[in-house]
Amino acid sequence: MANESLSSVAQMQSAATELLSEIEQLRIELREIEVLIRQTSNEIERQSQKQAEASSRLRQVEANYESYTREDVRQAYANERDAQLKLLLMRSQLEQFQAKHRQLDRYIQQLRKLHDLSARMAETAVDEQGESSPRRIVSDHDAVIQTIEAQESERQRLAQQMHDGPAQSLTNLILQAEIVERLFDAEPSRARSELGQLKTSANVTFQRVRDFIFALRPMMLDDLGLLPTVRRYTQQFETVNKLPVTLTLNGDRALAPYIEVTIFRSVQELLNNVAKHANASRVQVTVDLNAEPTVVIVEDDGTGFDAAQVLARARERGSSGLITLEKRVEMLGGNINYQSATGRGTRVRVLIPST
Repeated sequence: MANESLSSVAQMQSAATELLSEIEQLRIELREIEVLIRQTSNEIERQSQKQAEASSRLRQVEANYESYTREDVRQAYANERDAQLKLLLMRSQLEQFQAKHRQLDRYIQQLRKLHDLSARMAETAVDEQGESSPRRIVSDHDAVIQTIEAQESERQRLAQQMHDGPAQSLTNLILQAEIVERLFDAEPSRARSELGQLKTSANVTFQRVRDFIFALRPMMLDDLGLLPTVRRYTQQFETVNKLPVTLTLNGDRALAPYIEVTIFRSVQELLNNVAKHANASRVQVTVDLNAEPTVVIVEDDGTGFDAAQVLARARERGSSGLITLEKRVEMLGGNINYQSATGRGTRVRVLIPST
Protein backbone atom coordinates (compact mmCIF):
# COMPACT_ATOMS: atom_id res chain seq x y z
CA MET A 1 0.00 0.00 0.00
CA ALA A 2 2.83 2.38 0.86
CA ASN A 3 4.47 1.78 -2.53
CA GLU A 4 1.15 2.43 -4.29
CA SER A 5 0.77 5.67 -2.33
CA LEU A 6 4.25 6.87 -3.25
CA SER A 7 3.64 5.94 -6.87
CA SER A 8 0.38 7.89 -6.89
CA VAL A 9 2.10 10.93 -5.38
CA ALA A 10 4.81 10.71 -8.03
CA GLN A 11 2.14 10.53 -10.74
CA MET A 12 0.41 13.62 -9.35
CA GLN A 13 3.70 15.51 -9.25
CA SER A 14 4.47 14.43 -12.80
CA ALA A 15 0.99 15.50 -13.94
CA ALA A 16 1.48 18.92 -12.33
CA THR A 17 4.82 19.35 -14.09
CA GLU A 18 3.40 18.32 -17.46
CA LEU A 19 0.46 20.68 -17.03
CA LEU A 20 2.79 23.56 -16.21
CA SER A 21 4.85 22.83 -19.32
CA GLU A 22 1.74 22.78 -21.52
CA ILE A 23 0.52 26.03 -19.96
CA GLU A 24 3.79 27.73 -20.87
CA GLN A 25 3.57 26.45 -24.45
CA LEU A 26 0.02 27.68 -24.77
CA ARG A 27 1.00 31.07 -23.39
CA ILE A 28 3.59 31.36 -26.15
CA GLU A 29 0.92 30.50 -28.70
CA LEU A 30 -1.42 33.01 -27.07
CA ARG A 31 1.17 35.79 -27.42
CA GLU A 32 1.69 34.86 -31.08
CA ILE A 33 -2.04 35.13 -31.69
CA GLU A 34 -2.09 38.52 -29.96
CA VAL A 35 0.56 39.71 -32.40
CA LEU A 36 -1.51 38.40 -35.32
CA ILE A 37 -4.60 40.16 -33.96
CA ARG A 38 -2.73 43.49 -33.78
CA GLN A 39 -1.25 43.04 -37.24
CA THR A 40 -4.59 42.05 -38.75
CA SER A 41 -6.35 44.97 -37.05
CA ASN A 42 -3.80 47.36 -38.55
CA GLU A 43 -4.22 45.75 -41.96
CA ILE A 44 -8.00 46.12 -41.67
CA GLU A 45 -7.62 49.83 -40.96
CA ARG A 46 -5.44 50.26 -44.04
CA GLN A 47 -7.72 48.10 -46.19
CA SER A 48 -10.78 50.03 -44.97
CA GLN A 49 -9.16 53.20 -46.25
CA LYS A 50 -8.38 51.55 -49.59
CA GLN A 51 -11.92 50.26 -49.86
CA ALA A 52 -13.32 53.72 -49.12
CA GLU A 53 -11.06 55.22 -51.79
CA ALA A 54 -12.06 52.54 -54.30
CA SER A 55 -15.76 53.12 -53.59
CA SER A 56 -15.30 56.87 -53.96
CA ARG A 57 -13.52 56.34 -57.26
CA LEU A 58 -16.28 54.05 -58.51
CA ARG A 59 -18.98 56.59 -57.61
CA GLN A 60 -17.01 59.23 -59.49
CA VAL A 61 -16.78 57.01 -62.57
CA GLU A 62 -20.48 56.10 -62.43
CA ALA A 63 -21.44 59.75 -62.14
CA ASN A 64 -19.41 60.65 -65.25
CA TYR A 65 -19.61 57.42 -67.20
CA GLU A 66 -19.07 58.97 -70.66
CA SER A 67 -15.89 60.71 -69.56
CA TYR A 68 -14.01 57.46 -68.97
CA THR A 69 -12.77 54.71 -71.21
CA ARG A 70 -14.16 51.20 -71.02
CA GLU A 71 -10.91 50.08 -69.39
CA ASP A 72 -11.21 52.83 -66.75
CA VAL A 73 -14.75 51.69 -65.90
CA ARG A 74 -13.72 48.03 -65.74
CA GLN A 75 -10.77 48.86 -63.52
CA ALA A 76 -12.90 50.96 -61.17
CA TYR A 77 -15.37 48.12 -60.66
CA ALA A 78 -12.57 45.57 -60.28
CA ASN A 79 -10.71 47.70 -57.72
CA GLU A 80 -13.82 48.29 -55.63
CA ARG A 81 -14.82 44.62 -55.59
CA ASP A 82 -11.28 43.49 -54.88
CA ALA A 83 -10.95 45.94 -51.99
CA GLN A 84 -14.33 44.88 -50.59
CA LEU A 85 -13.46 41.18 -50.80
CA LYS A 86 -10.07 41.66 -49.16
CA LEU A 87 -11.67 43.63 -46.34
CA LEU A 88 -14.28 40.92 -45.81
CA LEU A 89 -11.65 38.19 -45.68
CA MET A 90 -9.47 40.19 -43.29
CA ARG A 91 -12.39 40.77 -40.92
CA SER A 92 -13.26 37.08 -41.07
CA GLN A 93 -9.63 36.23 -40.29
CA LEU A 94 -9.61 38.66 -37.37
CA GLU A 95 -12.73 37.06 -35.91
CA GLN A 96 -11.08 33.65 -36.17
CA PHE A 97 -7.97 34.90 -34.39
CA GLN A 98 -10.07 36.54 -31.67
CA ALA A 99 -12.16 33.39 -31.20
CA LYS A 100 -9.03 31.24 -30.96
CA HIS A 101 -7.52 33.72 -28.48
CA ARG A 102 -10.60 33.47 -26.24
CA GLN A 103 -10.61 29.68 -26.53
CA LEU A 104 -6.92 29.37 -25.65
CA ASP A 105 -7.23 31.80 -22.77
CA ARG A 106 -10.10 29.80 -21.25
CA TYR A 107 -8.19 26.57 -21.82
CA ILE A 108 -5.12 27.97 -20.07
CA GLN A 109 -7.26 28.97 -17.10
CA GLN A 110 -8.71 25.45 -16.94
CA LEU A 111 -5.24 23.90 -17.08
CA ARG A 112 -4.05 26.28 -14.38
CA LYS A 113 -6.84 25.05 -12.10
CA LEU A 114 -5.92 21.44 -12.88
CA HIS A 115 -2.26 22.18 -12.19
CA ASP A 116 -3.10 23.77 -8.84
CA LEU A 117 -5.32 20.81 -7.97
CA SER A 118 -2.60 18.31 -8.88
CA ALA A 119 0.01 20.23 -6.90
CA ARG A 120 -2.23 20.49 -3.83
CA MET A 121 -3.10 16.79 -3.92
CA ALA A 122 0.57 15.87 -4.17
CA GLU A 123 1.43 18.13 -1.23
CA THR A 124 -1.36 16.87 1.01
CA ALA A 125 -1.18 13.19 0.05
CA VAL A 126 1.19 12.34 2.89
CA ASP A 127 -0.09 12.88 6.44
CA GLU A 128 1.89 13.62 9.59
CA GLN A 129 3.04 9.97 9.87
CA GLY A 130 4.16 9.96 6.25
CA GLU A 131 1.29 7.70 5.23
CA SER A 132 -0.86 8.29 2.18
CA SER A 133 -4.49 7.95 1.29
CA PRO A 134 -4.15 5.90 -1.91
CA ARG A 135 -7.84 5.59 -2.70
CA ARG A 136 -8.42 9.34 -2.69
CA ILE A 137 -5.22 10.05 -4.62
CA VAL A 138 -6.06 7.56 -7.34
CA SER A 139 -9.63 8.86 -7.55
CA ASP A 140 -8.50 12.49 -7.88
CA HIS A 141 -5.77 11.51 -10.30
CA ASP A 142 -8.29 9.68 -12.51
CA ALA A 143 -10.51 12.78 -12.48
CA VAL A 144 -7.62 14.95 -13.68
CA ILE A 145 -6.78 12.45 -16.45
CA GLN A 146 -10.41 12.31 -17.58
CA THR A 147 -10.60 16.09 -17.70
CA ILE A 148 -7.44 16.40 -19.79
CA GLU A 149 -8.52 13.61 -22.14
CA ALA A 150 -11.95 15.19 -22.62
CA GLN A 151 -10.40 18.58 -23.39
CA GLU A 152 -7.90 17.12 -25.83
CA SER A 153 -10.64 15.13 -27.56
CA GLU A 154 -12.67 18.30 -27.95
CA ARG A 155 -9.70 20.20 -29.35
CA GLN A 156 -9.06 17.47 -31.92
CA ARG A 157 -12.70 17.51 -32.97
CA LEU A 158 -12.74 21.30 -33.34
CA ALA A 159 -9.50 21.26 -35.31
CA GLN A 160 -11.01 18.74 -37.73
CA GLN A 161 -14.17 20.83 -38.07
CA MET A 162 -12.09 23.94 -38.78
CA HIS A 163 -10.08 22.05 -41.42
CA ASP A 164 -13.14 20.59 -43.12
CA GLY A 165 -15.21 23.78 -42.91
CA PRO A 166 -13.91 27.37 -42.84
CA ALA A 167 -10.31 26.53 -43.77
CA GLN A 168 -11.38 24.60 -46.88
CA SER A 169 -13.85 27.33 -47.86
CA LEU A 170 -11.19 30.03 -47.57
CA THR A 171 -8.85 27.96 -49.72
CA ASN A 172 -11.55 27.74 -52.39
CA LEU A 173 -12.00 31.52 -52.24
CA ILE A 174 -8.32 32.06 -52.93
CA LEU A 175 -8.47 29.74 -55.94
CA GLN A 176 -11.55 31.53 -57.26
CA ALA A 177 -9.82 34.90 -56.85
CA GLU A 178 -6.84 33.66 -58.85
CA ILE A 179 -9.15 32.46 -61.64
CA VAL A 180 -10.88 35.84 -61.79
CA GLU A 181 -7.55 37.64 -61.89
CA ARG A 182 -6.41 35.59 -64.91
CA LEU A 183 -9.70 36.09 -66.75
CA PHE A 184 -9.97 39.87 -66.49
CA ASP A 185 -7.79 40.65 -69.51
CA ALA A 186 -8.70 37.69 -71.71
CA GLU A 187 -12.44 37.27 -71.00
CA PRO A 188 -13.88 40.31 -69.15
CA SER A 189 -17.51 39.14 -69.32
CA ARG A 190 -16.68 35.75 -67.86
CA ALA A 191 -14.49 37.41 -65.24
CA ARG A 192 -17.44 39.54 -64.11
CA SER A 193 -19.58 36.43 -63.83
CA GLU A 194 -16.88 34.62 -61.85
CA LEU A 195 -16.50 37.67 -59.63
CA GLY A 196 -20.19 37.59 -58.81
CA GLN A 197 -19.88 33.95 -57.83
CA LEU A 198 -16.80 34.79 -55.78
CA LYS A 199 -18.70 37.46 -53.87
CA THR A 200 -21.50 34.99 -53.15
CA SER A 201 -18.99 32.38 -51.98
CA ALA A 202 -17.27 34.94 -49.75
CA ASN A 203 -20.58 35.84 -48.10
CA VAL A 204 -21.42 32.17 -47.54
CA THR A 205 -17.97 31.49 -46.09
CA PHE A 206 -18.22 34.50 -43.82
CA GLN A 207 -21.54 33.23 -42.47
CA ARG A 208 -20.07 29.76 -41.95
CA VAL A 209 -17.19 31.26 -39.99
CA ARG A 210 -19.64 33.20 -37.82
CA ASP A 211 -21.64 30.02 -37.23
CA PHE A 212 -18.43 28.14 -36.39
CA ILE A 213 -17.45 30.81 -33.86
CA PHE A 214 -20.93 30.67 -32.33
CA ALA A 215 -20.60 26.90 -32.03
CA LEU A 216 -17.21 27.25 -30.34
CA ARG A 217 -18.41 29.66 -27.72
CA PRO A 218 -21.52 31.81 -28.21
CA MET A 219 -20.86 35.26 -26.76
CA MET A 220 -24.56 35.44 -25.87
CA LEU A 221 -23.88 32.92 -23.13
CA ASP A 222 -21.76 35.50 -21.32
CA ASP A 223 -23.80 38.55 -22.28
CA LEU A 224 -27.43 37.40 -22.06
CA GLY A 225 -27.32 34.12 -20.19
CA LEU A 226 -28.18 30.48 -20.77
CA LEU A 227 -31.83 30.49 -21.82
CA PRO A 228 -31.64 33.20 -24.54
CA THR A 229 -28.58 31.41 -25.93
CA VAL A 230 -30.37 28.03 -26.03
CA ARG A 231 -33.37 29.72 -27.69
CA ARG A 232 -31.15 31.35 -30.32
CA TYR A 233 -29.27 28.13 -30.98
CA THR A 234 -32.41 26.02 -31.46
CA GLN A 235 -33.82 28.64 -33.85
CA GLN A 236 -30.59 28.57 -35.84
CA PHE A 237 -30.58 24.75 -35.81
CA GLU A 238 -34.17 24.68 -37.08
CA THR A 239 -33.36 27.08 -39.93
CA VAL A 240 -30.16 25.35 -41.04
CA ASN A 241 -31.44 21.77 -40.83
CA LYS A 242 -35.07 22.41 -41.86
CA LEU A 243 -36.09 20.40 -38.82
CA PRO A 244 -38.88 21.74 -36.55
CA VAL A 245 -37.81 22.16 -32.91
CA THR A 246 -40.25 22.52 -30.03
CA LEU A 247 -38.45 24.21 -27.13
CA THR A 248 -39.63 24.19 -23.52
CA LEU A 249 -37.70 26.28 -20.98
CA ASN A 250 -38.56 26.15 -17.27
CA GLY A 251 -37.05 28.37 -14.58
CA ASP A 252 -34.63 31.25 -14.75
CA ARG A 253 -32.26 30.73 -11.84
CA ALA A 254 -28.60 31.64 -12.25
CA LEU A 255 -26.15 28.75 -12.23
CA ALA A 256 -22.37 28.55 -12.10
CA PRO A 257 -20.82 29.38 -15.51
CA TYR A 258 -19.34 25.89 -15.93
CA ILE A 259 -22.77 24.32 -15.33
CA GLU A 260 -24.44 26.66 -17.84
CA VAL A 261 -21.78 25.79 -20.41
CA THR A 262 -22.39 22.08 -19.84
CA ILE A 263 -26.15 22.53 -20.24
CA PHE A 264 -25.65 24.42 -23.49
CA ARG A 265 -23.14 21.84 -24.77
CA SER A 266 -25.64 19.08 -23.94
CA VAL A 267 -28.33 20.71 -26.09
CA GLN A 268 -25.80 21.47 -28.84
CA GLU A 269 -24.28 17.99 -29.03
CA LEU A 270 -27.57 16.12 -28.81
CA LEU A 271 -29.18 18.27 -31.52
CA ASN A 272 -26.14 17.81 -33.75
CA ASN A 273 -26.48 14.07 -33.26
CA VAL A 274 -30.16 14.24 -34.28
CA ALA A 275 -29.27 16.20 -37.43
CA LYS A 276 -26.53 13.76 -38.44
CA HIS A 277 -28.09 10.40 -37.66
CA ALA A 278 -31.76 10.45 -36.63
CA ASN A 279 -33.53 11.19 -39.94
CA ALA A 280 -36.22 12.80 -37.79
CA SER A 281 -39.19 14.99 -38.77
CA ARG A 282 -39.38 16.80 -35.45
CA VAL A 283 -37.44 17.20 -32.21
CA GLN A 284 -38.44 18.29 -28.71
CA VAL A 285 -35.96 20.07 -26.41
CA THR A 286 -36.65 20.67 -22.72
CA VAL A 287 -34.42 22.52 -20.25
CA ASP A 288 -35.75 22.54 -16.68
CA LEU A 289 -33.75 24.79 -14.36
CA ASN A 290 -36.35 24.43 -11.61
CA ALA A 291 -35.47 20.77 -11.15
CA GLU A 292 -32.63 19.57 -8.96
CA PRO A 293 -30.57 18.29 -10.56
CA THR A 294 -31.14 20.36 -13.70
CA VAL A 295 -32.78 18.34 -16.48
CA VAL A 296 -32.08 18.50 -20.21
CA ILE A 297 -34.18 16.31 -22.51
CA VAL A 298 -33.81 15.98 -26.28
CA GLU A 299 -36.37 13.71 -27.94
CA ASP A 300 -36.85 12.96 -31.65
CA ASP A 301 -39.11 10.79 -33.80
CA GLY A 302 -36.28 9.48 -35.96
CA THR A 303 -35.04 6.03 -36.85
CA GLY A 304 -33.56 5.34 -33.43
CA PHE A 305 -30.54 3.14 -32.72
CA ASP A 306 -29.21 0.39 -30.49
CA ALA A 307 -27.94 2.70 -27.74
CA ALA A 308 -25.79 0.14 -25.91
CA GLN A 309 -24.03 -1.02 -29.08
CA VAL A 310 -23.45 2.46 -30.55
CA LEU A 311 -22.18 3.93 -27.28
CA ALA A 312 -19.87 0.95 -26.73
CA ARG A 313 -18.26 1.52 -30.13
CA ALA A 314 -18.00 5.26 -29.44
CA ARG A 315 -16.28 4.62 -26.11
CA GLU A 316 -13.74 2.39 -27.87
CA ARG A 317 -12.92 5.20 -30.32
CA GLY A 318 -12.84 7.77 -27.50
CA SER A 319 -13.28 10.74 -29.87
CA SER A 320 -17.07 10.91 -30.13
CA GLY A 321 -18.80 14.15 -29.17
CA LEU A 322 -21.32 12.16 -27.14
CA ILE A 323 -18.56 10.47 -25.14
CA THR A 324 -16.86 13.82 -24.49
CA LEU A 325 -20.20 15.15 -23.24
CA GLU A 326 -20.72 12.04 -21.14
CA LYS A 327 -17.35 12.49 -19.44
CA ARG A 328 -18.03 16.16 -18.78
CA VAL A 329 -21.43 15.45 -17.23
CA GLU A 330 -20.11 12.58 -15.10
CA MET A 331 -17.28 14.73 -13.73
CA LEU A 332 -19.95 17.14 -12.49
CA GLY A 333 -21.72 14.28 -10.72
CA GLY A 334 -24.46 13.94 -13.34
CA ASN A 335 -25.46 11.25 -15.80
CA ILE A 336 -26.96 10.71 -19.24
CA ASN A 337 -29.73 8.20 -19.98
CA TYR A 338 -30.52 7.01 -23.53
CA GLN A 339 -33.87 5.51 -24.45
CA SER A 340 -33.87 4.37 -28.06
CA ALA A 341 -34.63 1.45 -30.29
CA THR A 342 -34.40 0.97 -34.04
CA GLY A 343 -37.41 2.62 -35.71
CA ARG A 344 -38.79 4.09 -32.46
CA GLY A 345 -36.99 7.41 -32.09
CA THR A 346 -34.64 8.52 -29.33
CA ARG A 347 -35.04 10.21 -25.96
CA VAL A 348 -31.90 11.44 -24.15
CA ARG A 349 -32.17 12.70 -20.57
CA VAL A 350 -29.25 14.58 -19.00
CA LEU A 351 -29.13 15.28 -15.26
CA ILE A 352 -26.64 17.92 -14.05
CA PRO A 353 -26.39 18.81 -10.34
CA SER A 354 -26.37 22.55 -9.70
CA THR A 355 -23.81 22.28 -6.90
